[in-house]
Amino acid sequence: MPKNKNIKSILLIGSGPIIIGQACEFDYSGSQALRSLREDGIETVLINSNPATIMTDPSMADHVYLLPLTTKSIIKILKEHPQIDAVLPTMGGQTALNLCIEADEKGIWEDFNVEIIGVNIDAINITEDREKFRDLMTKIGVGMAPQEPATSFLRGKEIAQEFGFPLCVRASFTLGGAGASIVYNEEEFDESLTRGLEISPIHEVMIDKALLGWKEYELELLRDKNDNVVIICTIENMDPMGIHTGDSITVAPAMTLSDKTFQKMRDMAIHMMRSIGDFAGGCNVQFAVSPDEEEEIIAIEINPRVSRSSALASKATGYPIAKIAAKLALGYTLDELSNQITKSTSALFEPTLDYVIVKIPRWNFDKFEGSDRTLGLQMKAVGEVMAIGRSFQEALHKATQSLEIKRNGLGADGKGYKDYDTIINKLKYASWDRVFAIYDAIEMGIPLSRIHEITKIDMWFLKQYEELFQLHKEISTYDIETIDRELLLEAKQKGYGDRQIAHMLGCLESQVYNKRREFNINRVYKLVDTCAAEFKAQTPYYYSTFESEMETADGTVFVANESAVTDKKKIIVLGSGPNRIGQGIEFDYCCVHGVLAASECGYETIMINCNPETVSTDFDIADKLYFEPVFWEHIYDIIQHEKPEGVIVQLGGQTALKLAEKLERYGVKIMGPSFQS
Repeated sequence: MPKNKNIKSILLIGSGPIIIGQACEFDYSGSQALRSLREDGIETVLINSNPATIMTDPSMADHVYLLPLTTKSIIKILKEHPQIDAVLPTMGGQTALNLCIEADEKGIWEDFNVEIIGVNIDAINITEDREKFRDLMTKIGVGMAPQEPATSFLRGKEIAQEFGFPLCVRASFTLGGAGASIVYNEEEFDESLTRGLEISPIHEVMIDKALLGWKEYELELLRDKNDNVVIICTIENMDPMGIHTGDSITVAPAMTLSDKTFQKMRDMAIHMMRSIGDFAGGCNVQFAVSPDEEEEIIAIEINPRVSRSSALASKATGYPIAKIAAKLALGYTLDELSNQITKSTSALFEPTLDYVIVKIPRWNFDKFEGSDRTLGLQMKAVGEVMAIGRSFQEALHKATQSLEIKRNGLGADGKGYKDYDTIINKLKYASWDRVFAIYDAIEMGIPLSRIHEITKIDMWFLKQYEELFQLHKEISTYDIETIDRELLLEAKQKGYGDRQIAHMLGCLESQVYNKRREFNINRVYKLVDTCAAEFKAQTPYYYSTFESEMETADGTVFVANESAVTDKKKIIVLGSGPNRIGQGIEFDYCCVHGVLAASECGYETIMINCNPETVSTDFDIADKLYFEPVFWEHIYDIIQHEKPEGVIVQLGGQTALKLAEKLERYGVKIMGPSFQS
């Protein structure tokens, strides 16, 4: 192996406290990197100030320092551990990169003879300094929106006069789009410019001509020291430009991109990564594409590190980006590392998805009365959910069922908006509930062309919504006695929950469940295997769907189910769902330790969760992972399939506890404290 044999001890910088734009996905990345480095016998030293993380567990690193993320702390650690050979700053988000730059400027790494791995300082500086980045893109022939930097209020006003409104104002060297906004007039511009200059650590903003209505995409890349580059995942934003990616509903693989434009975008992303610096590791590139037949591509930004979207891309594909990125930083090449899912192919491949991923952010506006709930360039979401389905419609429904906002999915639950003006307002000003308002608009009879005109959401997505509503209308003409098997199966395949179907048929959820059983319409479980079943997967990472029955030549009728049930004693741990205020990363910490403890006691462990940012949803934490909504119908079907000894609910916060009463009612054993207690 060509691993760098000079590196025996590594300092890893964490991301510090959970903040909007930098949450527990970096605990996932850091934890995975630490485990990856340990596999190679590397001594690991960790600095992080957040005690609610898995990575700060004493078992994760050889030396854990719960200290402020400052250069003073770095010097203290380097004095106590003079054996440290290298620093890995790419797993701790923007916080770690900024600290790495500051330490480099002060000459700390040079003084202690510490090498920076996984990225180089030049790459960070080019990508963070928007003027340098623009110059480089121009040099390599990659298009960008018209933009100019301003370091003073007066210069900003001059640029605005030159470009004309609407404009995009972004503060340099900030996180989660802090200080960024789209402005439509002089008054808004003056306010945004002042705020951006104040919030930027270098007192600089970049003013762009706003590309309103353009489609947004991001690509996750990995590169090794031999310059092999692979694109792990292509993610499309359902919401057009103007909404921060962290606040947008995102879909993988990309749905509305022509193959010609996709290939061009791939080439541009690889060219950009190679141009910013010569380093081995992960990279995230974002593009805007014009919503016309030309499909003009413009670069938005590039992050030379494991990004906020890397956790989502890892869970979406089964490809452990942070783990592989850590190996690449050590000097390995992609062709020498194995695919962690199949164990029989190399890591030098691009995952193939035979399913659809939908991510929906989770907001907590209700905690801040009077706050501006309109979504824009500054991220406001505090968490997110991910769902896997055989179609976009199924995945979208499962994602909305995962949010825990008292909705049973899209529509068909009596909780939609009925007032025309309210719906138009919800479409115009994107907020937490626009995903539901689109369905309500179609239900009210507002034409798709009008919805598209207001939202600029691609017509393909709107037609998917329309199909769902047409099915809703058809089912509503039946009752529980008259609905046929074919129609009920179609509703389940498109993601409708039993509660929603019960609402359409005017009956109880339990009656729909019984009808499904009568028709033999049962959930089946499919593997996330990175390669669309081309090679056998070794890791049990599952999602549910509904499939039509198949008949073999000898007359056997069956439905393909890839989740084989063992005869071992099993324990199910219910996860804590999406992060939100009052229920965050600390519950994921509890869930992970619950799984590890049950495993030590000899049980086969089964994890159910829908949060892509977490360590609990890593494919190698539990013996089996079901990436499913923590929603009664999904959980009960898994329990019926696996037949565990019991379910642990006390580790997943209110999400899991709220299901305890129903579990007891259905005769499922609750491990630990009973429902009454």
